[in-house]
Amino acid sequence: MKLGEVLSIIEGKAVSKNIDLDMDIQMGCGADLMSDVLSFTHEGTLLLSGLTNPQVVRTAEVAGINAIVFVRGKMPPEETVALAEERGIPLLASKYTMFETCGRLYKAGLASCGLFELSLNRWRQTFENK
Repeated sequence: MKLGEVLSIIEGKAVSKNIDLDMDIQMGCGADLMSDVLSFTHEGTLLLSGLTNPQVVRTAEVAGINAIVFVRGKMPPEETVALAEERGIPLLASKYTMFETCGRLYKAGLASCGLFELSLNRWRQTFENK
C-alpha cells in the first residue's frame, strides 16, 4: 500500500512537509508502548500511536518504521516534527481512535506486523500444552 492510500483511507492529514506519497507501506502496527514497537515491528511498517513525544521518532528510526500516524486527533510538538523531518520519517495525523484507524487500514488490506502469530504461539504454550 502506498502512503498516499493510507492518508486517504484514514482521512488523515500530513504533519510533515514534503512527504513521499508513493512510499511503500508493507504492514501496520498500533502501539503506545515503544518496547512493543521494538519487539514486534519490521522494516516497512507504519506505526500508529497516540504518543507524540520525540521518543516515538527515535524508536521508529531504530525499528525501521517507514512512517508514523498519530491517532485520536493528537498533534506532535514541534521538536517531534523537527526530529522526524531530520530523520526522514513522515508524520501523519488521524482524527480517529487507534482502534478505528487500524481497522480502516486492515479492512483496506494492510497486513499486520505479525504480532498475531507471536500471540497465538504464546497462547498455545500457556494454555494448550498443559
